Amino acid sequence: MAVGGTTTAAAAAVQNTDGVSAAERNEAPLGARLQGVQHFGLTVQNMERAYEFYTAVLGGTEVFRHGDFQGDGVQNTLLADQEIEANARGVNPRTIGVPDLRGGAQRLDVRFIQFDNVVIELLQYRDADQPMGSPKSFAEPVQHMSPAFPRMMHICFYVRDDVDFNKFIADLEAESARRGMTQVRANRTVRVMTEAERKAAPRSANTNRVTVAPSDGWELIYCKGPEGEQLEFVKALGPVKMRFSEAMAKRQQTVAR
Repeated sequence: MAVGGTTTAAAAAVQNTDGVSAAERNEAPLGARLQGVQHFGLTVQNMERAYEFYTAVLGGTEVFRHGDFQGDGVQNTLLADQEIEANARGVNPRTIGVPDLRGGAQRLDVRFIQFDNVVIELLQYRDADQPMGSPKSFAEPVQHMSPAFPRMMHICFYVRDDVDFNKFIADLEAESARRGMTQVRANRTVRVMTEAERKAAPRSANTNRVTVAPSDGWELIYCKGPEGEQLEFVKALGPVKMRFSEAMAKRQQTVAR
């Protein structure tokens, strides 16, 4: 969600640094009108818990927070498609997870967390009688969080090249557990059938090192976050790092033409 808008005067004041006029830009292919990815949004059940994880545990920095969003405009902007779906089904919108921001029965709060190269937006829909940062969300959390479900997304974090990946995952789980975030659990590269087996797996099982081209050089593991969200932690080394670097260089040359 992006709050606010750009006024005509502000838009006119924007300076083009690549020599392309506004008129030319507006007729260019859609991809040429983008600057890139601005943020990933994550709807959470417990705002304070999620905020603590992405700032205190993973080291993000708060950009700003805004909240108590309600009214017709925000309802239409964010939820029109879901209201159409509810109407087509002939059901109360609430039964498919649509809050009543229009009438103010529910409210929306957001917090933006900055990392080096991307922003994560935390969103919480809550009942109006719940305070900001409440552990109680308006809608129940999704119970089945397999990454194999269509529409399921994940947030991927780069781990620095010189970091011991196995130790990083162990420290992540330990720090999260110390804060009561027992939902933060990383997978293992060996087969485990119980939580006890997962915990007992050797530390070397914290990292999947890919050796088959064209993915050779990846080190990765999947991990659930404090809200049950799907996370991934990766290192891109050697051949795969070079492939991404070459692709970026090629893209920059193409865009510059």
